[in-house]
Amino acid sequence: MAHARCTALTYGMLNFLPSPLVGLIAALLLALNVFFWVPLLLIFALLKLIIPLHRMRLLIDPILLHIAESWIAGNSGWMRLTQRTIWDVQGIDGLNHRSWYLVNCNHQSWVDILVLQHLFNRRIPLLKFFLKQQLIWVPVMGLAWWALEFPFMRRHSEEFLKKHPEMRGKDQATTRKACEKFALIPTSVMNFLEGTRFTPAKHLRQKSPYQHLLKPKAGGMALALNAMGDKFQAILDVTIVYPDGAPQFTEFLKGRLKRVIVRVRSLAVPQHLVQGDYAGDPAVREAYQQWVHRLWLDKDAQIATLIASA
Repeated sequence: MAHARCTALTYGMLNFLPSPLVGLIAALLLALNVFFWVPLLLIFALLKLIIPLHRMRLLIDPILLHIAESWIAGNSGWMRLTQRTIWDVQGIDGLNHRSWYLVNCNHQSWVDILVLQHLFNRRIPLLKFFLKQQLIWVPVMGLAWWALEFPFMRRHSEEFLKKHPEMRGKDQATTRKACEKFALIPTSVMNFLEGTRFTPAKHLRQKSPYQHLLKPKAGGMALALNAMGDKFQAILDVTIVYPDGAPQFTEFLKGRLKRVIVRVRSLAVPQHLVQGDYAGDPAVREAYQQWVHRLWLDKDAQIATLIASA
């Protein structure tokens, strides 16, 4: 199915300034945006915590989501002021803000998150990320993620799990509990299948069979589909390419994101896998891994084509 393609230039009115000054202005605007919206988030989150009734959750959750979407809109505002960026985007039309999506994307930079939020804000429900447990201690932001009920995961190595087998399955339980909450109100569950940002060093260390991607991890997607497969309208497969190289966050703040290419494919939920036991059934696990492998082969070829034509 063909998708409309949109190529637009963000006219950064402040981008003519020296890049260190642009970076300072962007950082200040980002911080002001955070300190304006996070206290509001916390007020309503604490109210929901104090009165843990189902009816109260249904009343307050939409308010929290509206605050979060306004926060993201504020980020888009300072990005438009400071970034002079060519956006080449395809596949974001016709999405439903009142439905559920499982969103998958390749991962290269912290900038990916701002790109995704900028493009999807108010087109689909708020993106909910699975975060490392340590991130709950990030000043201010950790509280914001807690207020928005982003799941915090304790990702243990296989060596640790062998010594502490009682910890095996904790992340699965956290995922299932989070998905039970996500099922109450339209949500977009965000999953970086690679599990970490791509770097040449990681690519070499993994001996990844893909040219532009790290090896995918199917477990998180399998858990989300098993818990919410009947809710998801589609899987949104997102590919982000930075033709001039993946930007570091500090360089992004300085207004040096010149071009970004984004392609979005809407994929049918693989119903034959949804009810399978990924953790306990080797055949289901193999089927998921093969499905994800084919997805990754397509994405790797797409990235190569986009880079070559940029």
